Amino acid sequence: MTTRRIAGARAFVALFGLLLVAFGLFAGATPASADEDDPYRISGNVQLDGEPLEGVVLIIDGPGGEQEVETDENGQWRVGVPERGETYVVTLDEDTLPEGIAVVDPEDDSPNVKDVEVGQGGRVSVNFFIGEGERNVTSFFDQLIQRVVQGISFGLMLALAAIGLTLVYGTTGISNFAHGEMVTFGAIAAYLLVAPASLMLPWWLGYPVAVVLSAVFGLVLDMILWRPLRRRRVGIVQLMIVSIGLSLALRYIFQLFIGGGTLQLPGSAENKIPLFGSVQLSVVDMVSLVISIVVIVAFALWLTRSRIGKATRAISDNPSLAAASGIDVDAVVRVVWIVAGTLAGLAGILYAYYRPGIKWDMGAQILLLMFAAVVLGGLGTAYGALVGALIVGVLVEVSSLWIPADLKYASALFILIVILLFRPQGILGRRERIG
Repeated sequence: MTTRRIAGARAFVALFGLLLVAFGLFAGATPASADEDDPYRISGNVQLDGEPLEGVVLIIDGPGGEQEVETDENGQWRVGVPERGETYVVTLDEDTLPEGIAVVDPEDDSPNVKDVEVGQGGRVSVNFFIGEGERNVTSFFDQLIQRVVQGISFGLMLALAAIGLTLVYGTTGISNFAHGEMVTFGAIAAYLLVAPASLMLPWWLGYPVAVVLSAVFGLVLDMILWRPLRRRRVGIVQLMIVSIGLSLALRYIFQLFIGGGTLQLPGSAENKIPLFGSVQLSVVDMVSLVISIVVIVAFALWLTRSRIGKATRAISDNPSLAAASGIDVDAVVRVVWIVAGTLAGLAGILYAYYRPGIKWDMGAQILLLMFAAVVLGGLGTAYGALVGALIVGVLVEVSSLWIPADLKYASALFILIVILLFRPQGILGRRERIG
């Protein structure tokens, strides 16, 4: 391994450690409670024959992520939400009800789950009919299988972004902290092309165009920023700092253009379809799985069998030797940035459906998970990024069975630290190749 790559790896690990500490402080902070000052709020009562039920757990899922709240001694609950005019799913956990008591509604197959919309007034109440009846209990095993399937779906989507990130690092040594904004760019481009309030292109045309625009975005960033810095032989640490500054600049440019709210792509509120056992996925979830698998397989074939893919691996091994062998390093690096932009843009569209919703800082929310996947699989290793992303995705989803949903991202980072203590190079880390 060259001195440049060793110095880059040390700088990356040092800065990543600082980010882990900051994330730990953030994750460990007490979340703001929903009180009377919340601009938008969902609330309700849980009572049985006029008597309040305390300690009943309700889960609110929608724009801004999943939240969990318990009823107080008066049977009341409330939670603040980030957006109005949006639909939220409120689920009452029947396991927290007294024995023999369930949510009953003869006209509803899932009476403990309600879809509610926060109107222009910013307030909505949700009440459940509680009584004696049979409770629909989902076993722990069924919940585990559902979470594992969701984790694989999330992991494959995360792998698309992480592979582009590790490609850039493997060929240029740049730890691109603006990669999250490349993910956000793909989602925003898709919204501007297909949303009813914009160009209103059909999705089968708008989404491919958005991916192409993301590829162009990666190329433009290389042409106007990274290639000039490479030619001036700017150090690895300086390049890392530039990427952090670029990340902040792009993030607030996005906020300037789309605002601080949450935007929805068409079809993001589709119902789940039972597949096998207790596993339920929407059509969008299944399409996302298929697209991720097809793209990852196509990328693997490109990396191992195409001429440019082989040149990419050679540059990762030794840029000077690759140049002496007649490989146009600048041209290959340019292709790498195009591929990274393409994968990041596609990941952004899929992540907008997974959240669901598009926000100006959505890429920054999963940036640490992308780095965790890259480091866990092995720095500069494309296949390692895939394995790391799958592990992170499954851990994130499965961990929510035991810990609050707000802390599920921290679980993956904790496992990352444990693994790196015993295998610092990552699971598939190796010195000679990125594939």
